[in-house]
Amino acid sequence: MQKVKLPKQVDPIKSATKRSVYRGVMLTCDMSRLRDVVADIADEVDIDVEFKKDEQGLTYFDGHMSCSASLLCQRCYDVFAHQINVSFCFSPVQGADKEDRDELPDAYEPVEVDDHGEINLLQTFEDELILSLPIVALHAEEDCKVKADNMSFGVIEPADERPNPFAVLKELKRD
Repeated sequence: MQKVKLPKQVDPIKSATKRSVYRGVMLTCDMSRLRDVVADIADEVDIDVEFKKDEQGLTYFDGHMSCSASLLCQRCYDVFAHQINVSFCFSPVQGADKEDRDELPDAYEPVEVDDHGEINLLQTFEDELILSLPIVALHAEEDCKVKADNMSFGVIEPADERPNPFAVLKELKRD
């Protein structure tokens, strides 16, 4: 099956009415923020997205993304392979209306639509990929060149004993 390039902008309400299903790729060369936080990444992100309406009539879209990346280990500074797999479930909301966001079920993450009722899929998916990366990229300990015996964290010196500022009050109490 041929991989097709997904649209960058889409109207979620029209797509949900049509029950659209997108299976394809987005190019990582368009995701500059993601490319800045990884050592290297595959050229394409595989994405499956389904637009639907739930029992309450709310529009939502869910799916899965995956790609391979290389991260820089913060312990030994070597590059290691990391597989990114992200599942998502979004519901479009209009503007900064706090009430719309509060009424959404917990299963849906709000995503804002623009003035034309469209969402920027590229930016939304790039944000999700960045959020799925580990906070601190590390090899597994057995694969890392820096072993636990070689890690040093320094020695904490005891703090100097300072005189108690309330000692004067203690002398006044004796009188």
